[in-house]
Amino acid sequence: MKTKTFFKVFALVAILFMNVMAISARSYDGNLVSNKEEKDGMMVAQTVYKKDGSTLANYMKHSYAYDAQKRMTESITQRWNNNKQTWENNLLVTYTYTGKTVTTNYYQWNSKKKEYILAPELTVTMDNRDM
Repeated sequence: MKTKTFFKVFALVAILFMNVMAISARSYDGNLVSNKEEKDGMMVAQTVYKKDGSTLANYMKHSYAYDAQKRMTESITQRWNNNKQTWENNLLVTYTYTGKTVTTNYYQWNSKKKEYILAPELTVTMDNRDM
């Protein structure tokens, strides 16, 4: 039962993450290709490419971290800056598990301060009575 509820919570978090991804990729529907990297059966990174004619161009990069219970604890999103030819920080999502509660915090990169800034309006806290 705990596993089933965990997967429900994980699915909700994944849906929230994918919504953020979908909003940023909306103008490229059907033109995105991804390359996933796994370690010990867990996805640890994903690079998303945009089709540019017959070639693929860098678009977004995601990195994931997990705790000892294989629960996602962090997701970092970077965007490709074509002018500078480098990856730039964009979004950090952290997941905190306390007892039966999962808190998801969203942080947006502030290039002037060179740090992630909490976006409190996007914070989600869910209680899971089966944990």
